Amino acid sequence: MQFNHLSFPSTDVAATVAFFVEQLGCSAERFGGSAILKRAGFDIVIEDATDRLEQVVWPDNFHLGFELPSLDELRALHARFKQQGVPMKTELIAHARGSRFFCEAPGGLLFEMNTRADAEERYRAGFAQPTAA
Repeated sequence: MQFNHLSFPSTDVAATVAFFVEQLGCSAERFGGSAILKRAGFDIVIEDATDRLEQVVWPDNFHLGFELPSLDELRALHARFKQQGVPMKTELIAHARGSRFFCEAPGGLLFEMNTRADAEERYRAGFAQPTAA
């Protein structure tokens, strides 16, 4: 079995899709009021939730994590997000398992942007090694 896709509701599909495309480098294909985003071998479906009776509310600390290869790249992304007005939930956090920060996409979806490049040695053995493409 292999991971195939994630699916999220949004009451502002256009803004949510723009975040994934402009900030995270996804490509997008619209269908009806929804969209399919493509990134690194899996899809992210953004479902139009404007007709739902209940409000879209994310559980506390539910988030998506994206990993960058280096601390310098993480710092640059953090600075770019701040400059572009992405809602930041934390500053850059030095952590034993690798540095990170949290931000929010339109619709309230929480993201953890991290790197394992600076993780303490005792944690490195548990990380999967990237495979050649």
